[in-house]
Amino acid sequence: MLKVIVTGCFGYMGRNVCELLNAEKDCVIAAGVDIADRSADFPVYKSFAEINGKADVIIDFSHPSCLEGMLDYAVKTKTPVVIATTGLNEAQKNAIKEASDKVAIFFTANMSLGVNLLSALVKKAASVLGGKFDIEIVEKHHNKKIDAPSGTALMLADAVSEAVDFNAEYVYDRHSVRKQRDANEIGISSIRGGTIVGEHDVIFAGEDEVITLSHSAYSKRVFAAGAVNAAKFIASKDFGLYSMEDMLSDIISL
Repeated sequence: MLKVIVTGCFGYMGRNVCELLNAEKDCVIAAGVDIADRSADFPVYKSFAEINGKADVIIDFSHPSCLEGMLDYAVKTKTPVVIATTGLNEAQKNAIKEASDKVAIFFTANMSLGVNLLSALVKKAASVLGGKFDIEIVEKHHNKKIDAPSGTALMLADAVSEAVDFNAEYVYDRHSVRKQRDANEIGISSIRGGTIVGEHDVIFAGEDEVITLSHSAYSKRVFAAGAVNAAKFIASKDFGLYSMEDMLSDIISL
């Protein structure tokens, strides 16, 4: 039985993770960590400093301010961690890399299995089409999303950049410069409106033909499901920094 600590257990994503874990026959919620004062069917602590016991893995959908305490606990107890919290700064990302030298950490820009499969397909397509096709990325999200472009759009752009044999230039704004598109550009466009959960299109535009690779998320539950799958994947790892690409390689060979 996989014993899981859920960080941010009372948040929207945390509640989804808990629901999915309760539906799994081989998983149990050992504890939760959340500053909200609510009751649950499992022990809930305000911080990792209060936890005396140990679990098999941590799933984190909380806030960047919780990272330091969680990493300290993970390293001290050798508990693998799935970090799904967004908005981390560069110093915090570096702290994750340092901690991964001592404990297994799963960290990726998007927890959706489908999005990460899309990223792998985009990389394969770019290796074949790059230099011959213009590449544009269009991302759409709800009107409450603050950052633009999305982290997933940048992840997809990075996948393209890794696969092509030229120095890609990310272009976010075309209206201020009146000139013909350069061949090395990757255009990234953002749309915000309504309740769109998340849509990403990667367009390969060639001579007389267009190839579009797309992913649409209709519920944030897909990200919770990805985190649970990641927890199962990383629970048996000793140390190191892992991503969806590592998990996908165990599932499918592209």
